[in-house]
Amino acid sequence: MLELLLCSLLTVFPDYLFRRYVQGKRFGHEITLFSVWYELRYGITLCLVLTVSLITTIFYFHPSTTAAASVFRTVTILPEITGRVEETYVGISQKVKEGDPLFRLDSSQFEADVKTAEKRIAEIDAELAVARSKLAEAEARIAQARGGLKQAQDEFDARADVQRRSPGSVAKRDVERFETQVMTQQAAVDAASAARDTLLAQLEEQLPAQRETAVAALHEAQVELDKTLVVAGTDGVVQQFTLRPGDLVNALLRPAGILVPDRKVDGLLAGFGQIESKVIKEGMVGEVTCLANPWQIIPVLVTEVQEVIANGQVRPTDRLFDVQQFAKPGTITALLEPLYAGQFDDLPQGASCIANVYTSNHDRLQSADLTSLQRLGLHAIDTVGVVHAMILRMQALLLPVKTLVLTGH
Repeated sequence: MLELLLCSLLTVFPDYLFRRYVQGKRFGHEITLFSVWYELRYGITLCLVLTVSLITTIFYFHPSTTAAASVFRTVTILPEITGRVEETYVGISQKVKEGDPLFRLDSSQFEADVKTAEKRIAEIDAELAVARSKLAEAEARIAQARGGLKQAQDEFDARADVQRRSPGSVAKRDVERFETQVMTQQAAVDAASAARDTLLAQLEEQLPAQRETAVAALHEAQVELDKTLVVAGTDGVVQQFTLRPGDLVNALLRPAGILVPDRKVDGLLAGFGQIESKVIKEGMVGEVTCLANPWQIIPVLVTEVQEVIANGQVRPTDRLFDVQQFAKPGTITALLEPLYAGQFDDLPQGASCIANVYTSNHDRLQSADLTSLQRLGLHAIDTVGVVHAMILRMQALLLPVKTLVLTGH
């Protein structure tokens, strides 16, 4: 409507002045309700053409959208295990800090696993103590076997020496018997040494490895036990937390609630039409007005333009995609950040806004290669942005009235 009024001042109004003061035609006489369309046909036609051209220029070079929002991320409250709720620590909606307990699942089975692992460690420690005692016993047996070996060896050497000096003075059977005793005592020493080596292997390798395995099992059981207590992963507000003792929580099918992180709004996501993809660039200046902050115009800056359109996303499935599924055009997503720090501090997360971004040809106008017609066109494009800025301010003024009075919300 504003564009139509502006264009009518340049077309319809001069046409009327010509009819009135040059041709002498007056309203109510020569110009009536039935003849006005014929008498002012040139002005009306030019007005319609100029209005359509002006609206097209404004909305193309200075894009606008009502799909702008301060999007935020939520954290689903889910336990890592499935279990029945034993106790809850927060209400339906409550502010929490990082690490605050939210609820606890039944932990009787996991507590039993922890006790079993602890008993296994104690059992292995006892086996280590027994093995050390057996090692001392094995050392004593080695010493005893070596003593018997030395005595048998001395007896054998004495009889063998007598037999060598005076053959027949010692019975050959006695010499062979002591030789057998030497071999037997040597075997006893070897057996005692082998038993000691076995105990050393148990003390240095087997039992420590078993203890490490038991400690790892205890750690695993403790981790599983810790999973029964669900805590807040970040500062925020717990929403829709309706769990009560006795409820069954499933990590896949039954979430416990939602945690909204405590964050300040630092930007808006805005979706613009695909036809404006060649216009919207990083660094463009814009303005937004939000329903949560009525009658306020906040200057913003385009800091990022998404290179892909979500509507064309294809995921691997067992079905072929039909191109008709992509018939509805998607939008160009742009990130808008406040031009000055702190302007979004009082804007709630999830707020809906109306956004304008403006094309600026200031840098192009500094070029000496432009013709006069090109300079005029670029100046005109920059100038008509004022119209869009006026429209945004009218929307900001009427937004509370439209919301509270006309729609009744």
